[in-house]
Amino acid sequence: MAFLTVSSPHAHGPLDTATVMRLVLLSTLPGVFALSYFFGFGTIINILWASALALGMEAAVLKVRKRPVGFYLNDGSALVTAVLLGIALPPASPWWLIAVGILFAIVFAKHLYGGMGYNPFNPAMVGYVVLLISFPVQMTSWLAPAGSFDGSLLGPIDAVMRVFSLGQVDAVTMATPLDVLKQNDSLLIKDLWADSTQFGSLAGVGWEWANVGFLAGGLYLLYRRVFTWHAPVSMLVALFVMSALFYDGGSSASGGSPMFHLFSGATMLGAFFIVTDPVTSAVSNKGRIIYGACIGLLIYLIRAWGNYPDAVAFAVLLMNFAAPLLDHYTQPRTYGHKTTPRKGEGE
Repeated sequence: MAFLTVSSPHAHGPLDTATVMRLVLLSTLPGVFALSYFFGFGTIINILWASALALGMEAAVLKVRKRPVGFYLNDGSALVTAVLLGIALPPASPWWLIAVGILFAIVFAKHLYGGMGYNPFNPAMVGYVVLLISFPVQMTSWLAPAGSFDGSLLGPIDAVMRVFSLGQVDAVTMATPLDVLKQNDSLLIKDLWADSTQFGSLAGVGWEWANVGFLAGGLYLLYRRVFTWHAPVSMLVALFVMSALFYDGGSSASGGSPMFHLFSGATMLGAFFIVTDPVTSAVSNKGRIIYGACIGLLIYLIRAWGNYPDAVAFAVLLMNFAAPLLDHYTQPRTYGHKTTPRKGEGE
């Protein structure tokens, strides 16, 4: 009689890795739609080119490492990295810029450490930071949102020209709202709002709707229990509290209102699609709360007093360093474990 020898775990959840990755990709659609509506189809170009590169590089590295290519490509992790990086980059970034970012994300940040599940740093954020430090001009060349300049139909034309490195229509490029606020910290916010066409109702034209889209996608993932609320909620609460404490209601030097910070830049993308990465974040619920809160704190500190207007990538990578330490000190008590009574107790 043969015994069935199967290692634990013997109970399986309804979501495997491939299913989770598909849900994450699906949940980015509202945000991607908003970005495409306001900034042209350059974000879609980024995603398509980045996805092709990521799958190709993933397959090549797996071949070199003598791993089953089909098995690992089917988990969807390379596609998620490509999509997140493509969203974070300026619309229709040059082809070579995306190639460099994917190279560092897939080869260096992921497979150099052993592949899926072994990487200590978020691959998409590693690729983004490498590009931001190395190519600051290309990484800050954002298209003007539709409706904020005359001749909005030039946006798609500019996107095509930029993706093939044929130049760009300078008239439709402008700084992001976070950039404008940092570069004009001696002015009143109401004057900036009146003089700069980038600003909308809460944050920036297009940016606020993109953040609403990623918030909607994140709430769907919460509903499907892809991750818990601890890290994203604590990050958003910490960012809200910090911006409320230092906001003076008038000057741009105070960094903008709490709602401005919540719906500007990559805030919601970071909270629900980056911070929740199960590989590079803390494991316990208590650790996730501390992890998310520290990221929110760092985002505000870098935005307000650092050199970079949007600090999500830097904050996440810094806390990736701290995640193992948080795991060490926030380990939940083992089921059935009985603590040793202190001296004098039970006598």
